[in-house]
Amino acid sequence: MTTTQRRSWTHPVMGTQASLHLRGPRVDSDPAVEPAVAAVFGHLRAADELFSTYRPDSQVSALRRGSLPRDRRHPWLTEVVELCEEARDRTDGYFDAWLPGGFDPSGLVKGWATQRAADGLRTLPGFDHYLNVGGDITARVGVTTTPPWHVAVEDPADPSAFLTILDVRTGGVATSGSAARGAHIVDPHTGTHPDELLAVTVTGPTLLWADVFATAAFARGGHDVEVWVAGRAPGYRVAALARAP
Repeated sequence: MTTTQRRSWTHPVMGTQASLHLRGPRVDSDPAVEPAVAAVFGHLRAADELFSTYRPDSQVSALRRGSLPRDRRHPWLTEVVELCEEARDRTDGYFDAWLPGGFDPSGLVKGWATQRAADGLRTLPGFDHYLNVGGDITARVGVTTTPPWHVAVEDPADPSAFLTILDVRTGGVATSGSAARGAHIVDPHTGTHPDELLAVTVTGPTLLWADVFATAAFARGGHDVEVWVAGRAPGYRVAALARAP
């Protein structure tokens, strides 16, 4: 009988902690594992160097200063700018990276970078992976006989409790809210910080769009959040919703 092994790696990156979990029969001995893991964290660090709004030497900071010619943009930056434009259109403007203060793709970049970093793990046949970067999660079960990953969604009003526990085989899970980082999400239509909800968790086929719609749904609020997300993002759903008391 083949024994399934599990290993995990955790490193600080993008101003938070990134945790990678692998399951497979040879995770402790397959020589392809360590280079693939190194590539995941290397990708996340490269994305942080490029997109951080806190680093004066990043391309996003140069773009915000107006000192980055279009022909010097990294291909990743060009891709993310286009994705931010698409996200603004798909969310009725509730996701907008062009708020006062300059272009800030942070609400999309972490999910995008996490998903792209994990995509490289598909070269490890027979392994399941789970990558969590600051609460943005992308997972894949590549072996049909293994169980799904269990993802606990923390109750923002009580960190010792869970709103729900999700079974995820392949896809993304993203949560947006104010409990951990305070009032950092802005409703682009009013310029105010929404306070109707405490947190919104969205699941779907990709972490990128789960992340975008979690942020947009939190900014929009309303009692029809679930219907609103489902109508604009087929295949995505609100898996947990916490309203402010």
